[in-house]
Amino acid sequence: MPFGEREDELWGVLKPVFRPRVFGDPNLAYAKHLFDQTGPYRAGGGAAATRADARAVLARVVRRAPEVLVKVTGRKKGAEHLGAHLAYIGRHGEVAVETRDGEVIADKGELQQIAQEWSEPLYWRERATVSAVAMVFSMPEGTDAETVRQAARETADRMVGDNHDYLMALHTDTPRPHVHLTVQAEGLDGRRFDPRREDLFRFREVFAEALRSRGVECEATPRWTRGQGRAGTSMALAQMREKIRQGVSRQPTEADMRQAREALAIAAGKATSPEFVVRAKERWVATRQKYEQAAEKFERSQDPRDQALAKELRSFLKDRTTIETVPDRVLKDALERVQRARVQKRDNSPERQSSGRSPPDRKR
Repeated sequence: MPFGEREDELWGVLKPVFRPRVFGDPNLAYAKHLFDQTGPYRAGGGAAATRADARAVLARVVRRAPEVLVKVTGRKKGAEHLGAHLAYIGRHGEVAVETRDGEVIADKGELQQIAQEWSEPLYWRERATVSAVAMVFSMPEGTDAETVRQAARETADRMVGDNHDYLMALHTDTPRPHVHLTVQAEGLDGRRFDPRREDLFRFREVFAEALRSRGVECEATPRWTRGQGRAGTSMALAQMREKIRQGVSRQPTEADMRQAREALAIAAGKATSPEFVVRAKERWVATRQKYEQAAEKFERSQDPRDQALAKELRSFLKDRTTIETVPDRVLKDALERVQRARVQKRDNSPERQSSGRSPPDRKR
């Protein structure tokens, strides 16, 4: 045969070409449109706008509407790895797993067969390749679980359903109802599903839209537009920290140790705050100015709703004079530990002990 006797040589000619993605920061574009009322927030955007107008978004932000959570929890490589994950989200047959077509699978053997099928097209690769991408869609405690499931399915259909097969399972064993979505990496057209930050931001927006259409008040905004500087942690790190809190493990995580060392160095005056912390605070200052301009604009309005929103904006800004990043929090804890150590050292000093000791009895 012209391409050689090995089948993988033939596939090397036919396989799709993967091009690197180039994308911008979605947070910057979001904030610019939100505050300037351009793009999807322009006046008279009509039904073509993919989101509500700027006033509605600002109202939800300042009223602290629940934020939707969408995150990638892992990339499963090979049938064995993927099969173990599908068994987990199906709770080994106790939780129903839904397909893209709405079929309910409760048989563990069928899930293992799907894991094998999703991994078969990847056998020609020399290294282990991602068979599926695992994601989680979650909402705060008190949200109706069935509504979360419906919104997650709508999001999956809109974002990946036309090209990628997927499985999903609703979990209600924690206070936060959440849906595990597992997307086959290999698409029908050969393109692979590899969500990046911009993609996850769009997933959050669509998920929030689906929930709001079902009567759930929520938003999908960047952290810093809400005056929140601390980012979430990976699931692996959260699980390790939980083991430490429960006493299962006494070994601190390397990430926590590194943050503690950096914070102690800053507290001792031997280092300065990281550059990204300085930039985050500068960005929040600029964001506050935009909020203040919006509040002034609403205060001049004759519409009572705008005036009420202006008061809520002022209250929102009053509670957020600055933002607290992860290094800030660790540094605060480090300073408190240093202060406690100094007090303890002072209290245990010989001078303090001798001054506080009662005089011995003297016999005449």
